[in-house]
Amino acid sequence: MNHRFVSAILLVLGVAGTVCAQPNAPKPFGPVPNENQMRWQEMEYYAFLHFSINTFTDQEWGDGADNPTIFNPTQLDCYQWVRVCKEAGMKGIILTAKHHSGFCLWPSRYTEYSVKNSPWKNGKGDIVGDLAKACKEYGLKLGLYLSPWDRNYADYGRPEYITYFRNQLRELLTNYGDVFEIWFDGANGGSGYYGGARETRKIDAKTYYDWKNTYKLIRELQPKIVIWNDGGDRADLRWVGTEEGYVGETNWSLLNATGNVPEAMLRHGVENGDSWVPGEVNTSIRPGWFYHANEDSRVKSLPQLLNIYYSSFGRNGTLLLNYPIDRRGLIHETDEKAALTLDKAVKEAFAVNLAGKKKVTASNVRGAAFGADKALDGDKNTYWTTNDQVKTASLTIDFGKPTTFNRFLAQEYIRLGQRVKAFTVEALVNGGWRELARQTTIGYKRILILPTTTATQLRFTIIDAKSNPVISNVAIYNAPQVLMAPVVTRTKEGEIQIKATDKESVIYYTVDGSTPARNSKTYTTPFRTDGKVSIKAIAYDPNSGKSSSVVAEIFDVVHRNWKLVGVADEKANKVIDGDPESAWYQPKDGQLPADLIVDLGKQENVAGFKYLPGQGRSSGIISHYEFAVSSDNQQWSIVSGGEFSNIKNNPLWQTKTFKPVNARYIRLRATHNTQNTTAVGYAELDIISQ
Repeated sequence: MNHRFVSAILLVLGVAGTVCAQPNAPKPFGPVPNENQMRWQEMEYYAFLHFSINTFTDQEWGDGADNPTIFNPTQLDCYQWVRVCKEAGMKGIILTAKHHSGFCLWPSRYTEYSVKNSPWKNGKGDIVGDLAKACKEYGLKLGLYLSPWDRNYADYGRPEYITYFRNQLRELLTNYGDVFEIWFDGANGGSGYYGGARETRKIDAKTYYDWKNTYKLIRELQPKIVIWNDGGDRADLRWVGTEEGYVGETNWSLLNATGNVPEAMLRHGVENGDSWVPGEVNTSIRPGWFYHANEDSRVKSLPQLLNIYYSSFGRNGTLLLNYPIDRRGLIHETDEKAALTLDKAVKEAFAVNLAGKKKVTASNVRGAAFGADKALDGDKNTYWTTNDQVKTASLTIDFGKPTTFNRFLAQEYIRLGQRVKAFTVEALVNGGWRELARQTTIGYKRILILPTTTATQLRFTIIDAKSNPVISNVAIYNAPQVLMAPVVTRTKEGEIQIKATDKESVIYYTVDGSTPARNSKTYTTPFRTDGKVSIKAIAYDPNSGKSSSVVAEIFDVVHRNWKLVGVADEKANKVIDGDPESAWYQPKDGQLPADLIVDLGKQENVAGFKYLPGQGRSSGIISHYEFAVSSDNQQWSIVSGGEFSNIKNNPLWQTKTFKPVNARYIRLRATHNTQNTTAVGYAELDIISQ
């Protein structure tokens, strides 16, 4: 029945109240989500799929010059992609329809640089179309990534490109059904092929794309869409300032409509922001976004994925987890196994709500329609709230008997705004209240990992709020223990050190590449190694009988005789000390290019190098480099050069390989950094030997 019609009749009859809302309901406070944002928030967890021509060149960013004939997946199966995502508990998929290389995964009529000029399906294929059909069959939502930067198109950087860009948007948003999210990368302008010009082009990302009118076109074509953008005019969703898989513990779903957004604001939002712009946490299940065979052994472990889970939509965000599609055209088996293992662990952790149907009381209640029981009834559209002006209140759950738990979940009814600024969780243990956690924001969903506690009651207290709190859900769980894998490092002297994150666990390890078990060697003290060695280790809990996932580290040449050349600062030795947590930064008055020369102590057959930027801060990350080798520190041969693609957002180990060459000296020359300053930092520099 039409609610407006009924309400009108009631008004004519002189009956007070409304049909759609509860009498005496609190009014919205501050910005609130629109319906598109609300649907998106409730998805919580969905997939990113990175696949392009650079999958076949082993690159993160293609420069637009690669021939389409190399794009030829032999077993491409969009239904496999969707099945894996569905079984992993995801609600949608965002596909890189066009990455920075400009190569299109659909047969765009506006460019020849697409699948229509590849051998795949004899140029008759359409990956976007195939994925749209598969998503529809499996009930997943479709999202699309269209890079604003195009390193292939001749007119990029000129006004004509905007017409091309919008024509492609129109193709994607009219030919493939409903699209829940359109994703625009923040990488804009730089070197590229550009139709054969092979030059560097700079643009002003805030004005070049005319985002206001571009957004208008998008909303006309897809009224139910949400827009993610890392630059230009404010979009519906925000980046959280990192690709490492977390958002700040304090996380407001608010920003200001205008003004620059420092990384701190992206991480935490703006408490008194004037616009609803929630955070989306994007990260990859591997170190890179695109498939690289050498990362098959570096897929994130279950403890790492669980940490990302709790640090994303467990902190009022959503999780966009990437699977790199491999050269066959499939989600790799290792990635699939990791995703399904995560889903199983999450279901086990949240299988039984210990607060369900328990006795609950509140220190203040607005009325029977908003009682404490509304926070435990499992209905997302009901909520506990207090009288106006009451900003502090507590809700107490009586378990009725001693109950063991280690997870706490709370949700605000965000249709009325985000209000809670601080809260505590306490447990009644042996007749006394014990504080288990003191935290800040809640938002759509907040999940806390608590110390395992046995108590008869739990008290949730809001100690500060912008307005009277509106809590739609509170839940308590006892999640099974999941052991973190140990951390394996090797010192400059070649000493292997293995550290467990759980002090009570036992570490078992192997040095021959085999999988460790309880009959393997037990780690007690550091041990010395020489040359290449493969270390695998697990942590084992003798109390529960559970083991961690296996950590595998391959170490190359021992750094024992390595020396830095021409650097007086003793702290610079941190670059070759084997500790990824230590770092050295060149002096503030340093210049670019900046050279770091290492004497390897003897001739080595060098087939590549590895660079890890400093992990403690975002400055000094090398973005472009030149790598050279020498036998005498006089005559140098350049063996590698270019960019560390996407290193700003993904500051992990960078590996570059080349044809093996004998050398005693290596030189890493930093030519540019990610912030266009002269700062240069190194956590580790290593070589790959043949």
